[in-house]
Amino acid sequence: MDEENNNFRSGYVTIIGRPNVGKSTLMNCLIGQKIAITSDKPQTTRHKIQTVYTCDEAQIIFLDTPGIHKAKNRLGDYMDKVAESTLADVDVILMLVEPTTFIGAGERSIMEQLSKAEAPVILVINKTDTLSDSKESTRGEKLAECIKAYSESFDFAEIVPVSAKKNKGTDELLKTMIRYLPYGPMYYDEDTVTEETERNIAGEIIREKALRLLGDEVPHGIAVTIEKMHERVRPETGDTVTDIEATIICERDSHKGIIIGKGGEMLKKIGTKARIEIEKAFEYKVNLKLWVKVRKDWRDSEKMLKSFGYDPEAINGRD
Repeated sequence: MDEENNNFRSGYVTIIGRPNVGKSTLMNCLIGQKIAITSDKPQTTRHKIQTVYTCDEAQIIFLDTPGIHKAKNRLGDYMDKVAESTLADVDVILMLVEPTTFIGAGERSIMEQLSKAEAPVILVINKTDTLSDSKESTRGEKLAECIKAYSESFDFAEIVPVSAKKNKGTDELLKTMIRYLPYGPMYYDEDTVTEETERNIAGEIIREKALRLLGDEVPHGIAVTIEKMHERVRPETGDTVTDIEATIICERDSHKGIIIGKGGEMLKKIGTKARIEIEKAFEYKVNLKLWVKVRKDWRDSEKMLKSFGYDPEAINGRD
């Protein structure tokens, strides 16, 4: 791949939007590999996650961010700062929305922030697969109305409809982004997909499985820490296996009981689903052990937030 030619483009693209609009799903779809965890619950993404897409014409470094929302605790403040910090030092901004003509206070607040950004803003209307024909209008008419409503609200460089879930419109979105990138070198080797460590990815996979299996009350109050991760050889077979020991942190004793479940069944389900996906992601055998600990009100403790990897002082633009 010849990144030395004068036509090669490269740059940073951030994905911004309200919680649960599909930012992580879109990023995973664009790079062709699952890196960021997904669920139908808001605030699934807590960190800035960096991934890399490389083709013959360009290299795009994607920054997936937490959804911008009204913070209710210090963890919420951290997540908002992470999202907002990425706006200052990127080459293209993607604003992700759902296909509706109603533009709420959350979207308007984001557009107000984006009005101060120097980078071009591309509106991505996601979840177009959820549009359906009705007696009043067709899917195309509904989409046209949505495009018109947002066009009148902000001066977007481009508007691209997609369905990240169905992988429709994403090729056009990639082409559009590349047009707005500056000419430049390849920052990463063409085989690089992410800078996330295996420990971080494993921890996030465990948290995703908990998010998907637990009720609405518990997930926002959980974190996952990887206590140990090391490779060993099974003497009886000679096979290599990686031992992972992780702790699910929750805020209440009642939550601990829900996470463990009757006879430990829920924790076993979380562990089994997480182990299968970790093995798929890393392509090696895993022996996963999970524990659950209570750390009351950890989301409002600066000390505990830092110990779990949510450090406000570490937030910056490009890495």
